Amino acid sequence: MPARHVLLAVSTSIIWGLNFMAIHVSLEVFPPLFLAGLRFALIAVPTVLLIPRPAVPARWLIAYGLGFGTMQFIGLYLGMAAGLPAGLASLVLQSSAPFSVILGVALLRERLTAERAAGVALAVLGLALVGLSRVSAGALAPYLLVLAGGLGWALGNLASRRANAPNPLHLTLWMSVVPPLPLFAISLVAEGPGRIRDAVAASFSSEAIPAWIGLAYTVVLGTVVGAGMWVWLMSRHPVSTVAPFSMLVPVTGLLAGWAMLGEIPTWLEAAGGVLVIVGVLRASGGDEGRRNAGAVRRRSQRAVLE
Repeated sequence: MPARHVLLAVSTSIIWGLNFMAIHVSLEVFPPLFLAGLRFALIAVPTVLLIPRPAVPARWLIAYGLGFGTMQFIGLYLGMAAGLPAGLASLVLQSSAPFSVILGVALLRERLTAERAAGVALAVLGLALVGLSRVSAGALAPYLLVLAGGLGWALGNLASRRANAPNPLHLTLWMSVVPPLPLFAISLVAEGPGRIRDAVAASFSSEAIPAWIGLAYTVVLGTVVGAGMWVWLMSRHPVSTVAPFSMLVPVTGLLAGWAMLGEIPTWLEAAGGVLVIVGVLRASGGDEGRRNAGAVRRRSQRAVLE
């Protein structure tokens, strides 16, 4: 991989890692479920107007939107709003990787190599250590919510795989059309119209400017720019070459949480984090990824040419 492509991969991972700081700032003004719906609505409107709908079965597009866009962000935003530190949330959300491997074996009959099984075991052990630390701190519920978000991401991964979109970026953008309706509906019931109205009114004050900047960051940089650069890299290099760079996301998230928010992981969380990162790297590598890399690259290249 050329040096400039490495720099692009690192930049994308840093953008995604800082995304958790942006979410944290936005949650200080907006209710979590309403904020998640607003995030996707701001992407969905220009997508419907400007981007051709991907040629995939509607059931897989909807399943992708419900898993990746709805379930993941319900868990993530509620967990962070309930008190899980932003940096730690970036780590716990990596549970999507072992969940994806396990669901792929159970539902798609994918082969589980010894290397991938060892990676899943390490990642699960690391997540258990983080959970044990949360139990000790009396804050297990936020951790479990973000863990459920990781499961939603994994379910979305399976749906996107079954969709087999010729243009993955178009699928990612059109996925955003699905979450706003269920997220706004659940927000209306769970958070109430009064809380939503008060938050919207407060958002027009000068004190809420950082919240809007955070929202703009998650929409423009975190989603459109980040996903665009990632798909571009995937179209030019094997998956096994690009994917490991995603492990810089929790590293960036944890460092940013420490530098910007004063979040200091406990020794259990730090040890668990190392195990999660090593485990995910092992679980996402292996012979199967290299065998599939050529097919993924060819499909992505066709997408870029469209």
